[in-house]
Formats: sequence, structure tokens, C-alpha cells
Amino acid sequence: MEHGKRVVLKVGTSSLTYESGRPNLHRIEHLCRVLCDLLNAGFECVLVSSGAMGVGRGKLGISKNPDDVPARQAIAAVGQCELMFLYDKFCGEYGRTVAQVLLTRDVTENPVTKANTENTFGALLSMGILPVVNENDSVATEELAGKKFGDNDTLSAIVALLVGADLLVILTDTDGLYDKNPREYPDAKRIARVDAVTPQICALAGPAGSARGTGGMATKVQAAARVTQAGIPCVVMSGEDPETVWALLHGEAQGTYFAAQT
Repeated sequence: MEHGKRVVLKVGTSSLTYESGRPNLHRIEHLCRVLCDLLNAGFECVLVSSGAMGVGRGKLGISKNPDDVPARQAIAAVGQCELMFLYDKFCGEYGRTVAQVLLTRDVTENPVTKANTENTFGALLSMGILPVVNENDSVATEELAGKKFGDNDTLSAIVALLVGADLLVILTDTDGLYDKNPREYPDAKRIARVDAVTPQICALAGPAGSARGTGGMATKVQAAARVTQAGIPCVVMSGEDPETVWALLHGEAQGTYFAAQT
């Protein structure tokens, strides 16, 4: 970050909630404090936040996702409201304003609405406001062909390209990409740097995805490939301790670094 200051951070459901689906208030508050301090230090930050479905289920006391799409949409709408309340509350305590930006794929692919979205992000960042981005789950469903990103790792890569980010940081429940599954092999070693996303690197990512999220390491590697091909480096790292984000942006190596290709 020696020559840049615009950062897109993506945080997953497993980093924001407990197994019950209830929000992890300690971690969310800590993340907000770190982001606000980064804004104070002159960084421009965009937060791509998962968690609407998980938090919605927790708030409504629903143990698992229902089968019908309208019910899932309703749960996501409740959870998104709760998430934004928490982000607004905690960031407000540190003197910062947040803004909600809900996107669908068609918005980012239509030239006019894409330009409008880019202008909105630019205005928010110039005002020192923290945009909090999620997919508009109340609109984007599997039935609406072409309008769903599929996961927020993909969305974070698209947002990084939209805002011309200097870095994409993906926070997850592991501390980077390993040479084999660390949950199955105690001798697995973390890969500190990836200079090119090859088929071999993609194979290491595996399928994955947690019970509370839709992604997994595979989608994170795909997101890294997307932005690095456009000249934006990416770091995949643990979201357990948000303080490591501050450390990363102040020069300490964290997780797995995917080098920009141009």
C-alpha cells in the first residue's frame, strides 16, 4: 500500500456470526473500529459484507434456510436491516458514517447503471463515508437469470474493479491458502505468495464452503484471479482478529498474497 490507499474488504458470514446465526458483536465492533481508524489514517475503504441470511435466521429464530425463495428473501431482508443497524451503530460511535449499497449483476453490467454506481462510490469515498455493500438478495434470486453474483467473493472482486481499488482483502475463517486442507492434514503449510493463479493453485482451493456461507476457498481464489488480472493485488487472510487488517495495511505480511499481473 505504499502507493495506494483505496481498499475493498470482504468479510464472510462465518467471520460475523456465531454458529447460532446470532451476530458476533465483539468482532463486528472490533472490525468497525479498525475500519474507522483506517479512514482516519487516510485510507478509503469499501466493506463488502456477507451475513444477511445468517443474521436474519438468528434474529427470527430459524435454524436453517427454508426451501422456498420468497422466505429466503424475507430472511435476508430482515438480516440486512440488522447488519446495517450494527455497522451504523458501531461506526457512529467512532465518528464515521456508513452507507448501504445493494447491487445486482445487471446493474454492474449495464453501461448506464454501472457508471451511476461508480459515481456513487466515488462520491461516498470522497466524503469519507464507509460504503457497506451486499447483493440485493430481495431481488436477485436464482430464478432471475443473470442477476445473481452467486457469492460475495465474486461481488467483492467486481466492486474492487468498479472503484479502482489498490487492494482487495478477503477475510475468511482460515488464514490463507494452504498446500492441502489444514482441517484434515496437520502438516499443511500456508502459501504466503501466489504470483499467478494457475490450474494447480485452483485445485488446492478445493470445493469447500461453510455451513453459514456460500463460498469457500475456491471462490476466493477465483476472485483473486479476477482482480489480479486487472492489476489489483489481493490478500486472503483470517477475519478472526480484525486488528490484523490494520497490521496488513501498515506493512505486516498476512495470509496469502496474490500478486497483480500487470
